Amino acid sequence: MQFQQLRTFREVAAEMSFTRAARNLHYSQPSITAHIKNLEEFIGAPLFHRGGGHIELTEAGRKLLPHVEQIITIADTACREAALAGRSGTAAA
Repeated sequence: MQFQQLRTFREVAAEMSFTRAARNLHYSQPSITAHIKNLEEFIGAPLFHRGGGHIELTEAGRKLLPHVEQIITIADTACREAALAGRSGTAAA
């Protein structure tokens, strides 16, 4: 599982569209599809029902989404705090 796959999953879930997620993340649609397919293979379950021109989260997708949100929030906070510490010259104790 890669971090970018989690960001892609979150964006597809938010937009309920592979096309809009690709545009928002500045990726090609095939890249978005590959991220989701690889994540589904890692998880061992489909994350989206696809068909009829629309998608929706599966039960596995609904269970995964809040955890992905937490992971991304924690990672973003950690990066922001580390960057601030680096700019202020704060040394680790």
